Amino acid sequence: MTHAQAEEFYAEHRGKFFQNRLVSFMSSGPIWSHVLCGDDAIARWRKLMGPTKVLKTVFEDPQSIRGLYGLTDTRNCTHGSDSNETARREINFFFPEFNIDQWFEQQHDYFYKDLVEFDASVCQHISIPDFRTQQDDVIT
Repeated sequence: MTHAQAEEFYAEHRGKFFQNRLVSFMSSGPIWSHVLCGDDAIARWRKLMGPTKVLKTVFEDPQSIRGLYGLTDTRNCTHGSDSNETARREINFFFPEFNIDQWFEQQHDYFYKDLVEFDASVCQHISIPDFRTQQDDVIT
């Protein structure tokens, strides 16, 4: 993530005392972005991350991601959307070609029923019928 992209992503924090540290950290090295789905995915991911405040996390949830690897409140090693609305905005930021509504219409049921496979050639999960068709095309 470039410095300009990090500034855009964290625009809601513009003017706050920690914004420059946050933007600098987020643009200091590689990042991995993922779209998570599942029942209560946002709440479950936030539980795995642990509280934002690292000192609080070390005592309250030391086995969380932030409890294990967070350094400071702005270098807490992970981010997660806090609502469906925020998740939509953030997914669109990192994956502008991804159509959430279309995914729900065409793919959600496959994921919910665990009928997906990981296709390393495109680095994403796809439905098993689509995956098998692609594999058949490669074999023939």
